[in-house]
Amino acid sequence: MSGALKEVRNRIKSVQSTQQITKAMKMVSAAKLRRAQDAITQMRPYAQKLQEMLGNIVSNSEGDVSIALAAQRPVDNVMVIIVTSDRGLCGGYNSNLIKLAKQVIDEKYPQQFAKGKVQILPIGKKGYENFTKHGFKVINQYWDIFSGLSFEKVQTAAKHAMEAFANKEVDAVELIYSEFKNAATQRFVSEQFLPIAKVEKAAGQANADFLFEPGKDVLIAELMPKILNTQLFKATLDANASEHGARMTAMDKASDNANELLKSLKISYNRARQAAITTELTEIVSGAAALQG
Repeated sequence: MSGALKEVRNRIKSVQSTQQITKAMKMVSAAKLRRAQDAITQMRPYAQKLQEMLGNIVSNSEGDVSIALAAQRPVDNVMVIIVTSDRGLCGGYNSNLIKLAKQVIDEKYPQQFAKGKVQILPIGKKGYENFTKHGFKVINQYWDIFSGLSFEKVQTAAKHAMEAFANKEVDAVELIYSEFKNAATQRFVSEQFLPIAKVEKAAGQANADFLFEPGKDVLIAELMPKILNTQLFKATLDANASEHGARMTAMDKASDNANELLKSLKISYNRARQAAITTELTEIVSGAAALQG
C-alpha cells in the first residue's frame, strides 16, 4: 500500500508543479495582451478608414486610370498569406487558422493547387512549420516577423506580395489571420488582399467626388502600397492580440483542470491512506488477539 501512496503523492506534486507553470504563463500572457490590445485598438479605426478610402478610389477610378494592384485577371497563380503564432500552448488558435487556410485553398483554388500553383507566405513559426511539413510551396523569408514585430518588418512581406502581383507572378493574394474581439474570442478571417477589392455602392448612389493633388496616377501609385502595408500590419497586430488572448484563456482552463485533478488525486490519496491505516490496525488487533489466545 505504501507504494500506491507514494505514486499518488508524486502525481500530486507533478500536477502542482504544472499548475504553477500554467498560472505563471497566464499572468505573462495577460500582461502582453494589455499592450497588444492597446496597439490594435488604436490602429484599427485608422486602418479601416484607409481601407475604405482605397476601395472608394478603385471603384471611382474605373476606366480613368490604370491601377496595377487592382487589376482583375484570370487566376492562375495564387499566394496565401497566413498569420499564425511562433509558439504553441494557445488552445486551437493555430490549428484553426491552418484549417481555414486549407479550406480556402480547397474551395476557391483547387485547380491551381492541383497544378502546384499555390504558394504560402507564412508569418509565424507554427504556420511555416506546418505548411513546410506537408509539402506546400512555402516562402520562407518572413515567418520570424513576430521575433521583433514592427511596421518595417511587416512592410517587407507586404512589398513581396505586391511586387509578385504587379509582375504577374501571382494573380490573387489571400490574407488569413485572426481578428481580435476580446481575450476569450477571436474571429478567423479570410480576406482578399490583392487585387484590391472595390467598394460596392448601393443602387442610385453617386460616385464620390475626389480632388487629387498632385495628379491621380501619381497619388495612387504612392498611396496604394502604403495602405496595403497598413492593412497587413493591422492583421499582424490583430493576430498578436488574438494569440495572447487565446494563450491566456488556454492557461486559465489548464489551471482550472489542474485544480479538479488535484481534488480527485487528494481524495484517492486519503482513501489509500485510510485503507493502509485500517489494514495496519487490523494486523495489530489480530496479533494482540493471537498473543492473548
